[in-house]
Amino acid sequence: MGKKIILGIETSCDETAAAIVDSGIKIISNVVASQASLHATFGGIVPEVASRQHILAISTVINTAMTESGMKINDLDGIAVTYGPGLAGSLLVGLNAAKGLAFGSSVPLLPVNHLEGHVYATWLNESFNSEETEFPLLCLIVSGGHTDLALMTGHGQFKLINKTRDDAAGEAFDKAARVLGLGYPGGPEIQNAAEKAEGTEKPFPRPKVKNSNDFSFSGLKTSLIQRAVDKNIYPRNNETCVESGLINEIAFAFQEAVVDTLVDRTLKVASELSVKGIIVSGGVAANSCLRTRIEQKSPLPVVMPKPALCTDNGAMIASAGYFKFKEMPATKWDLDIAPGLRIGESLV
Repeated sequence: MGKKIILGIETSCDETAAAIVDSGIKIISNVVASQASLHATFGGIVPEVASRQHILAISTVINTAMTESGMKINDLDGIAVTYGPGLAGSLLVGLNAAKGLAFGSSVPLLPVNHLEGHVYATWLNESFNSEETEFPLLCLIVSGGHTDLALMTGHGQFKLINKTRDDAAGEAFDKAARVLGLGYPGGPEIQNAAEKAEGTEKPFPRPKVKNSNDFSFSGLKTSLIQRAVDKNIYPRNNETCVESGLINEIAFAFQEAVVDTLVDRTLKVASELSVKGIIVSGGVAANSCLRTRIEQKSPLPVVMPKPALCTDNGAMIASAGYFKFKEMPATKWDLDIAPGLRIGESLV
């Protein structure tokens, strides 16, 4: 495929990101402007706020990535951009910025599925030998909006095998944190609380879907709410006094249930499909308990992005764009966003 310098642009949710990546594996620059503090006030992402913030940040983020790389637009071999899935208003900002840059510089535009981008964040890990990669691989993509198991049979070749029927694991962590009076985003808050626990709280059930390997976390969330009500820690009011130790123990039990469900289901499907290895990616893949547990229990090689590259970033989009570079036809200037895009789907 040869050396290719790709600019990756990512605005699918609440991160405005741009990165320059060489040959799909070497990060030259990587800039992320987070909106977490803005949305923390609301306890979750407000789409209108997110899209407005992307508009304010996109030019600065791209210019900073280019400046830090020491390159000019004409040095690029392609501009990769997320076109779905994600929030419609957020996606439009990134896509329109990428179209403008590509059109003005005659650089090919490379549309990338955001979920495939999360998988390719693994290729940016120096310890991952991409040249020795054996397919097929089972990919667990686990984030705030998605909990999917996808079969990867080659570069850019994905088939959705299982998904969540309701809440994604990241959503479950956010809601659990809100119920327990912790901060946003919920995943890191639950992990921090769980690390202080002794594991004395009664375990939560491990949710299953009858006759299916799909995920479901809404029942687990309901169990957490019921327990919080029973222990008089939810709903919270100004007179409620709650021991932090109790919060930590419930957070630990909840995290254990989520992690066990993710790991056990993934290993079961991996065995059934006879894959050569497992990739775990997405924001929840930064969870240290999940990372440790799946490496300990898996009989197959498990590879994951560095924790800092598990959350949304431009480098993963640039990497995915590089590995799809050969397949790309002439740029389609009528390319539109696809907010409901699934992994393995392509609308271009």
